[in-house]
Amino acid sequence: QVQLVESGGGLVQAGESLRLSCAASGTIFRLNVMGWYRQAPGKQRELVAAITSGGSTNYADSVKGRFTISRDNAKNTAYLQMNSLKPEDTALYYCAYYSGITTPPGGPRYWGQGTQVTVSS
Repeated sequence: QVQLVESGGGLVQAGESLRLSCAASGTIFRLNVMGWYRQAPGKQRELVAAITSGGSTNYADSVKGRFTISRDNAKNTAYLQMNSLKPEDTALYYCAYYSGITTPPGGPRYWGQGTQVTVSS
């Protein structure tokens, strides 16, 4: 069992920055992936960024060059630095975790509670 606790969401103006944090606890396997997904009202949940325990990263095209995912393996914590935020970034952001290096069928098994990011124009 894995528990994920997210923090860092808020309301900001376009062009500003936020940093999200996700602390994982429980049975953490050495090889794993932590990622951030987001879901806006009426939209499908989408992958924003993911990072493996080895440091490999993937980003959605819409956030490349603006967002940076990182992690502290000693703390089992993942971060999402969001710069140059746009109104279209507004969504509920979820942290996710899975062991291994490939997204399991059906998506990640463990999710955080979500943290709201709202970007005004």
